[in-house]
Amino acid sequence: MEPQKKHCFYFLLTLTILPIYASTALGGKRGGGVLAGGWQPIKNITEPHVKEIGQYAVEEYNKESKSQLKFVSVVKGETQVMAGTNYRLMLATKDGALAKNYQAVVWEKVWEHFRNLTSFTRLKA
Repeated sequence: MEPQKKHCFYFLLTLTILPIYASTALGGKRGGGVLAGGWQPIKNITEPHVKEIGQYAVEEYNKESKSQLKFVSVVKGETQVMAGTNYRLMLATKDGALAKNYQAVVWEKVWEHFRNLTSFTRLKA
């Protein structure tokens, strides 16, 4: 096989295997794992990595909007396996003494040490 074709083959193989690996890492079970592209509930929203994603979302929102929200907790969450993982989280925050809930979407590629806040929307009480 030519070197260029060989690299293309390995790249395509990686794109095929990565969602399967991510599915397993996110709690998918053999034969009933997470489907790439679909949103799946996060079973343990108290897991440290999920909390870290929530804190990141609030910190990034504060930087972009010059706000001073304080992260309280992740209330609910879902993941979507794509080219990385999207986290859609309902977050409890405090704005001074006022409690506010937001929905944040964070795109993460762990292997590249990449995170991006793609949306941060206040939820009506």
